[in-house]
Amino acid sequence: MHPREQTIFALSSGRPPSAIAIVRLSGPLAGTVMASLAGKKLVPRMAARVLLHDANLLPIDDAVVLWFPGPASATGEDVAEFHVHGGRAVLAALFSAFSTFENVRAAEPGEFTRRAFENGKLDLTEAEGLDDLIRADTDRQRRQALRHLKGMLGDRVRDWRAQIIEAAALIEAGIDFSDEGDVPSELIGPALARIRVLLSEIQEVLAAQGKSERLREGLVVTIAGPPNVGKSTLMNQLARREVAIVSPHAGTTRDVIEVQLDLDGYPVTVIDTAGIRDTEDPVEQEGVRRARARAAEADLVLWLVDAEQESLREGAAPVWVVRNKIDLYAGKSHKAGSAIDLAAAAQCGVSSGRGGDEADFGISARRGDGIAELIEALVGFAQEYFGSGEGGLIGRERQRKLLQETALSLDRSISVVGKGEELAAEELRMAVHSLGRLLGRIDVENILEVIFRDFCIGK
Repeated sequence: MHPREQTIFALSSGRPPSAIAIVRLSGPLAGTVMASLAGKKLVPRMAARVLLHDANLLPIDDAVVLWFPGPASATGEDVAEFHVHGGRAVLAALFSAFSTFENVRAAEPGEFTRRAFENGKLDLTEAEGLDDLIRADTDRQRRQALRHLKGMLGDRVRDWRAQIIEAAALIEAGIDFSDEGDVPSELIGPALARIRVLLSEIQEVLAAQGKSERLREGLVVTIAGPPNVGKSTLMNQLARREVAIVSPHAGTTRDVIEVQLDLDGYPVTVIDTAGIRDTEDPVEQEGVRRARARAAEADLVLWLVDAEQESLREGAAPVWVVRNKIDLYAGKSHKAGSAIDLAAAAQCGVSSGRGGDEADFGISARRGDGIAELIEALVGFAQEYFGSGEGGLIGRERQRKLLQETALSLDRSISVVGKGEELAAEELRMAVHSLGRLLGRIDVENILEVIFRDFCIGK
């Protein structure tokens, strides 16, 4: 039997132990397995409390079970759902009972969702939205993913595809039936007008796509600077827990430390890096190299210095100067930082401004002075960075590239129509093909494994 025709099972709730665990079966034998374990047939879509038994009639658990005959189920197949107590022994006994049935096996990651996709229960954009919803760390990510899951992009793409097909039909009718009396002699004009409107709509979506992709991936903020200025202490303040080792000895942080934060619903990854300086220690040299690399790749760099030091003030990189230890240097005048500090800053592309706007903060990472103001500024930066991306249609690079291909095909169809209506019709066919691939209905077998392998098991 082909693996897709086998019945699959998996834990669909959280990791045990838990109060209640939800286990699902999907496939042609789901009803047989459920009736055997429950000792009776069940009424569809009605919860029933039963004592589950294995093949030897030994009790497994007192459970609540539900039966969803296909195709009116989440996967489009027969689905059985078991709500059992979430102990490891209970789940092990239940899975063992399932495995006694031939052609019943444990599911692979994403296999439930893939079967739903293959049975037409959702398109590929909705499947990707489901994956994003499972992985959402913040409320804004959750809302964006939920819109994708509900078909916000898929519905729009289906409408575009239908309109392109209609425009192509007008052009091809003019080509194939130009000699027929009942076919209008001028069909290219209405078709081109429709194509121009569609092209404008797709270009408008593409223009706003970057921010919605960024919301899915999150904002990256790197804390960089010379050794012993309090980078790890600041990291712990932002994370509100001890995630980095704090030591008075230079060179304590030798690798990159990351922590994910939720700042007013915006996903932010904060990175603590090694102190940037010249060193003979090969391990610390590697830490400095990684620190410089992450600072160069970050969306925002917090360049941390002692309150009495000055930092470089040139360039337009997104870097804020954060002066630490203001409690120690209160009342003292600032003095220039060392040449090595300025050189290190220059190598990271450091400035205190972003797009010409200067940002200079005074804090005490040890006492917490100024931390609230810094976090408030970070929230403001995130709001500007993400903009209205939460409402964007595109959430993934794959979606963006296929829409770009569609827009290019539509644009070419307009430009080549003077050279031959057949060329314009071919470009429209290519646009339809790209949108079909976006929905996952055409020529996507090679990417399905990549998409669904990243799902958690049970989805």
